[in-house]
Amino acid sequence: MYNFFIFLYNIGVWVATFFSKKVSTMWKGEHETFRILQEKVDPNAKYIWFHAASLGEFEQGRPIMEKIKKEHPEYKILLTFFSPSGYEVRKNYAGADIIVYLPIDTIGNARRFLRTIRPVMAFFIKYEFWSNYLHILKHRQIPLYSVSSIFRPNQIFFRWYGKGYGEVLNCFTHFFVQNEESKQLLHSIGIDCVSITGDTRFDRVLQIRDAGKSLPIVEAFLGLDSNPNTQQPTPNTQHSPVFIAGSSWPPDEDIFIKFFNEHRNWKLIIAPHVIGEDHLKQILSKLQRKTIRYTEATTENVRDAECLIIDCFGLLSSIYRYADVTYVGGGFGVGIHNVLEAAVWNKPVIFGPNNKHFQEALGLIKAGGGFEIKDYGEFTGLMRKLEGNNDFLQKTSKEAGQFVESLAGATDKILEEVKL
Repeated sequence: MYNFFIFLYNIGVWVATFFSKKVSTMWKGEHETFRILQEKVDPNAKYIWFHAASLGEFEQGRPIMEKIKKEHPEYKILLTFFSPSGYEVRKNYAGADIIVYLPIDTIGNARRFLRTIRPVMAFFIKYEFWSNYLHILKHRQIPLYSVSSIFRPNQIFFRWYGKGYGEVLNCFTHFFVQNEESKQLLHSIGIDCVSITGDTRFDRVLQIRDAGKSLPIVEAFLGLDSNPNTQQPTPNTQHSPVFIAGSSWPPDEDIFIKFFNEHRNWKLIIAPHVIGEDHLKQILSKLQRKTIRYTEATTENVRDAECLIIDCFGLLSSIYRYADVTYVGGGFGVGIHNVLEAAVWNKPVIFGPNNKHFQEALGLIKAGGGFEIKDYGEFTGLMRKLEGNNDFLQKTSKEAGQFVESLAGATDKILEEVKL
């Protein structure tokens, strides 16, 4: 049944290539995989295979890859992606020796792939349960680990009709899960090779923070003087409070732009999730304040602006350091983006209501460093409280940072269990 579904899926993907550039990119990438492997695989090397569906899962696996690479140079790293949004962004990642798309999960592809690589062990990040790959890994007695995984009662493995497919979970040597509920759900179907290690994303955002860079244009916009001896810039005497919105979508922007059009004492930085000309023009049409794009800014012409739009990639994780209050988008649609990148800088984080499947957001709310808002009225009330009560602002800032620090360490816990 599973292989018949994969057959139909493969036909569906092929048809979709005629209508979707993203699907076409993925299709072509998958069909290039074996050629790339034939060119690059060292038959005498010992490969550790990491598989990530997309960019978010890659970030969860990255601390483990980099620690193995540093402490065990005798191994080479093979990194595979399912989605173009992961592969196309990280295809030149220096921490892996070979990076390719994972071919669709047919028996033939799985056998050929594993025969070519012959990995000594494999790590599948968070989700991804490709039955043929996993069963062949088990048949070949190759250690297989699930990292930062999280399970919920409504998943197919825990339904009466999913018992057959649930056998795929028995292929794993060990599960490193994020919470107690996941452990108990696995136990309910007879799987006890489970450790609660938390989420490796906490380790990753600490790495990102420690590698954070100063941004002269942002500092000029905010009227700040850089201090090379600290992570935080030093405000001048005319420093205005700073609100930074990251990964925002139009429904998010409708809320916070309306507020900042009326409250002109704040400096506003917007880093939208989609950096396309149509979206950027839409943002500009909503703003009623002097605005400049990052790619058009200099340290001179940016000083008089009231709003800075980040119209390029790769800066957001460093930009959060300059905030007094942060906002992470997606909570009014697709689901919130990475709240930890903001919280790690000791910043309170605001986000929309679609956050119930995001453990880090729920934990941040519970810790007192994160806030859910459902509409403009709630946003306005919260902003007035943060603006008018400095003790409250400092308290929430501290609790956000402490939340991240307290849950770090998953990488070390995982590698203590894995035998390298």
